Amino acid sequence: MQCKIGKGQIALSMDRAENTTGSQNPDFLTRFGKLALVTGASSGIGAAFARLLAERGFDLLLVARREGRLRELQSELQHYGGHIEYLALDLSSPTAVSEIVAALKERDLEPSLGLVISNAGFGLKGGFNSSDIANIDSMLNVNARTPVLLLHALLPGLCARGRGGVILTGSQEGESPCPWSAAYAATKAFVHNFGLSLHGDLKGTGVDLLVLAPGATDTEAGPLQGFDMSKLPGLMTPQDVAAQALAALGSRPLFIPGWRNRLMIGLFRLLPRRWSIALSGTGMAKALKEHGHPVKRPETLR
Repeated sequence: MQCKIGKGQIALSMDRAENTTGSQNPDFLTRFGKLALVTGASSGIGAAFARLLAERGFDLLLVARREGRLRELQSELQHYGGHIEYLALDLSSPTAVSEIVAALKERDLEPSLGLVISNAGFGLKGGFNSSDIANIDSMLNVNARTPVLLLHALLPGLCARGRGGVILTGSQEGESPCPWSAAYAATKAFVHNFGLSLHGDLKGTGVDLLVLAPGATDTEAGPLQGFDMSKLPGLMTPQDVAAQALAALGSRPLFIPGWRNRLMIGLFRLLPRRWSIALSGTGMAKALKEHGHPVKRPETLR
């Protein structure tokens, strides 16, 4: 990738990444640089990334909407000795990326930026037309538009330094059509295609890029979408997902944590498309019904 200043086989075995803890890889800081930017850092996988990176000695710029949560996390992480800053920001805003870039410049953080973790996102479940259009628009901005604009702004600096890392948090749903989650799955499919294509663009630049595709993870997102997390099979902790993602960065373009998730996606890839649509739709409808949110098909004139 030329940067200009101005920007088949189903995996059944456990990956080495699954046995990696946050304290390993002592050269991680040297490999990527001193500062990590983490979006969606106020909870869940984003907060787990922040904790693991602070433990490794990174300075951090934490970005999320809820200032109180960010302030608490900043206080928690300061004992690791790094410089921890935050920016309270609604990432659905059209000006979100320009505000992040301005904060990096105003705080003199841009020269040390080495790791960008674009993790912010949210989902909507149920019938497509049952979701408020304003919420869909916000989701499109947070999940798809903002990551693209953020990397367009920040990649030239990473490429110019000849080192760096990027993690784009997608979803298991980004790897297969998913009825009753159509718009969310589409935003994640966009992230996957964007990230995997960009991975190829960045070959030879010294900048590593990983698309992270987690399945069921014990975060706030599940209950907000109507799920009882205790009933979801293969549920992973945010800490495990983040640790495995950091271990996988630089070794592959796409990482799906959890052998159950990899097996399911592998099977979906082998099935005829109409079968994978039917299976994923049936599974999503069943899960929503079990958690008290039965889906209803659009009304017809028949």
